Amino acid sequence: MNMEKMPSWIERLLLPKLNTIEGELKAINTRIDSLDEKIDIKIDSLRNEMKSEFTGLNYRFEKVNERIDSLRIEMTVKLDSLEKRIPVIEKIAVLELKIAEIEKRLAVA
Repeated sequence: MNMEKMPSWIERLLLPKLNTIEGELKAINTRIDSLDEKIDIKIDSLRNEMKSEFTGLNYRFEKVNERIDSLRIEMTVKLDSLEKRIPVIEKIAVLELKIAEIEKRLAVA
């Protein structure tokens, strides 16, 4: 509908209301824009916090992996040491049995 064809009384009634609605819509858009900016700032802040948290977690996992590697090396060294001792222990056990037999023979004689 063309504004020129509207009767003047309709224009006098509607124009102030339309202007008020237009002003309210502009105010709403301004608030929405402001909220968008605040939301963007919050999202960026949360993103940075999450990156920081993940960086901290990665550091902790790296330290745990280093400890596990250290324990693995330590256990390997200890197992190697035990493997070397087992034949010696077996020989000692054989010698103890022989000594016990010799002591029995000497006690009988």
